[in-house]
Amino acid sequence: MFNTSLRIVNNRGDAEDVLQDAFVDAFNSIEFFQYKSTFGAWLKKIVINKSINHLRKKKMDMIDIEKTNLGYVPETETQDENDIQLKVEEIKKAVKLLPNGYRTVLSLYLFEGYDHEEIAEVLRVSHATVRTQYMRAKQKLIGIIKQGALS
Repeated sequence: MFNTSLRIVNNRGDAEDVLQDAFVDAFNSIEFFQYKSTFGAWLKKIVINKSINHLRKKKMDMIDIEKTNLGYVPETETQDENDIQLKVEEIKKAVKLLPNGYRTVLSLYLFEGYDHEEIAEVLRVSHATVRTQYMRAKQKLIGIIKQGALS
């Protein structure tokens, strides 16, 4: 649960605070747990929502694409993506360098297994915004890795 929060808020102290708040909320709301999922899945959802709310309070960098004049970003994969093979630790360091909005969408999609629709619902943004943020996050991540800004 801590790692889930840390991937979203990108700050150890904040992740600890979020996790503590999540456990307190879970304990106070235990009578509402309906056994429709495992307790772990229920708690993880609380942790993710608390982490996202924490970022909202810090004014997460999320732009609603439908409210801008930005053009369509094609969903093409470049040959460079297939050529990049890095160690897990290098990728973790690169993910930490992403802006909050990019890191959150990327983490929820890749690490937590949420689909674009679920992320859009949790973040209260459009599906198109999530898809665009995810594509841009991947591009930015590749750029960070290529620049070698991980040292």
